[in-house]
Amino acid sequence: MLTCGGGGSTRANGRRGRWFSGLMAWATGRAFNEGTAVGKMAATLGPSGWWQRWRRRLSAWNGSRMLLLLLLLGSGQGPRQVGAGQTFEYLKREHSLSKPYQGVGTGSSSLWNLMGNAMVMTQYIRLTPDMQSKQGALWNRVPCFLRDWELQVHFRIHGQGKKNLHGDGLAIWYTKDRMQPGPVFGNMDKFVGLGVFVDTYPNEEKQQERVFPYISAMVNNGSLSYDHERDGRPTELGGCTAIVRNLHYDTFLVIRYVKRHLTIMMDIDGKHEWRDCIEVPGVRLPRGYYFGTSSITGDLSDNHDVISLKLFELTVERTPEEEKLHRDVFLPSVDNMKLPEAGRKQRKTQAPLMKQ
Repeated sequence: MLTCGGGGSTRANGRRGRWFSGLMAWATGRAFNEGTAVGKMAATLGPSGWWQRWRRRLSAWNGSRMLLLLLLLGSGQGPRQVGAGQTFEYLKREHSLSKPYQGVGTGSSSLWNLMGNAMVMTQYIRLTPDMQSKQGALWNRVPCFLRDWELQVHFRIHGQGKKNLHGDGLAIWYTKDRMQPGPVFGNMDKFVGLGVFVDTYPNEEKQQERVFPYISAMVNNGSLSYDHERDGRPTELGGCTAIVRNLHYDTFLVIRYVKRHLTIMMDIDGKHEWRDCIEVPGVRLPRGYYFGTSSITGDLSDNHDVISLKLFELTVERTPEEEKLHRDVFLPSVDNMKLPEAGRKQRKTQAPLMKQ
């Protein structure tokens, strides 16, 4: 399991190991040393009918505890402290996805839905194959009402294309609407919520500040269009270079939202360490939105694969003042960044956006 304590922190945690050891001791009876005590009693009293009955009851009790242990371990709900201070995380399986992808499908019991050209494979879910003009998506069916959360994405982008002859990338979403195909990395334009983009192809020819592939983030209240010609620069909250194509080790992205503070980090160097990418305070996201991921190819293409999505609920302490400030909101927004009102014509909103 990944640990995220800031840039450069290792993805291991001794606290979880101690919690696991204590649970194992409880389940096997070592915590009370009852096996030794009962053994001595049996040696003293010798074989008898009442001892045989008690031994069967004791075996049933140990079996029940071991079953409970397996259920706890299988649920992934064990608390784990992350970062400084009293911050604990809990895996939320209704918003998570991993092999063998049993929760993916079209039935009423499915937690995840596929769209477009997305396919379930044995080791990954392929959003788009390395072919032209494909798009696909994967969406969680359960709205997320968590206040503070962390989404860890294990992904892979690879293909036959050489330098600057591949595209277009993938996106991770937390939005009001789901299963809406469109031009923004396979999702609708003018979305409502948060989009994080792993863009692998530079459309803006004259720009020299960025090196692609490039990760960026955007918060939208439904009034903004993603500017493909400028690779989303007019509306991005921040970004960083992320060399993620055709690597022979695992690549990860983490999106953390705590106390209206958005942090995006990556582990793409094979070092099992998080590296900072984007950090934005004052991000206000409503609860009840959906998580998803999507991808699109055009004249250029790549394989865009998702291996796992793991959502953790973060429990953090808040002061009374923070409780007042962090009340629920109904539209996404970012402090000190004025978003046009949703519903206005696009020609009235583009001019001020270019000045940002």
